[in-house]
Amino acid sequence: MRDAEASVTPVVEAWATYRTSSAAEWTSRRLLRAKGDSRVSVVLPARNEEATVGAIVSTIREHLMDRVPLVDELIVVDSRSTDRTAQVARSAGAEVVGQDEMTRGLPRLTGKGDALWAGLAAAEGDVVAFVDADLHEFRPHFVTGLIGPLLTDPSVDFVKGFYHRPLVGAASVEADGGGRVTELMARPLLNLFWPELAGFVQPLAGEYAGRRDVLERVPFVSGYGVETAMLIDLLDLVGLDALAQVDLGERRHRHQDTAALGRMSAQIMLTAWSRLQRRGWANPGAVPAALLTQFRRGGSDALPNLDREIVVSDVSVEERPPLAELRHRVSRRRVPA
Repeated sequence: MRDAEASVTPVVEAWATYRTSSAAEWTSRRLLRAKGDSRVSVVLPARNEEATVGAIVSTIREHLMDRVPLVDELIVVDSRSTDRTAQVARSAGAEVVGQDEMTRGLPRLTGKGDALWAGLAAAEGDVVAFVDADLHEFRPHFVTGLIGPLLTDPSVDFVKGFYHRPLVGAASVEADGGGRVTELMARPLLNLFWPELAGFVQPLAGEYAGRRDVLERVPFVSGYGVETAMLIDLLDLVGLDALAQVDLGERRHRHQDTAALGRMSAQIMLTAWSRLQRRGWANPGAVPAALLTQFRRGGSDALPNLDREIVVSDVSVEERPPLAELRHRVSRRRVPA
């Protein structure tokens, strides 16, 4: 028996048609005319990215600051790097701030989300774009595409990027093999509980931009749940119509192994659980376990007969409260990394 054919809801279909655009639509010259008095900040959270961060910074500075004065501020947040990330970024022309220095006096958190929060605290732009620092073959349209809808349409508060993500293997390249956590974890979760967000092509994309006064009103999850939490929280705060997405073409970056993707998935599940609790859809008194047990090849002294070594990871997530609630404790000071 053939399953009945399904389709997206009219709301999602209308939103995807109305709020999806291509980076090719947003040239830097066009956006410069639309920019007016608005200030634009670009923030790169970076941890041990000396191999790629310099080229990204150089590209933004050359094309969007020197040739066309579209970007007013370029900040790299050094997230406790142990390599030369800070030095490379600074030499390429970025302002570098330390994650811990920007959050001094607040509880110490770990992970990408806290670096993003620190970058938002340091930024002065009316529009703030976040770009991952591990991208290869970076092009200026990764920034112009994100900020285009924000500079030209006052009804848009947040823009998410999406792209093709080739997965490069030892013997072949899978054109859209990247985004495994999206397809196996994030997309099913969002479709089940937040179906309004089903139209986002890549909800976990690390490239996005928003109006600073809106971004300051949502919490930032400390770990890999930050993108999931941000979409859900912004949906509740400003509504679906204020969210948009832009096709950025192709994205090449470093891929993580399956075990790392498992830890990422666990943090996304915990993040989704916390949002379900806030909606009253999950037991408010339940506390999910935050330890993830995984296995890797090779035995251990404790279990010599087992051909797998047990590895336990803490996948708990914490949240930095909305910046607007802590602005009195965090100034936009310039603290070198």
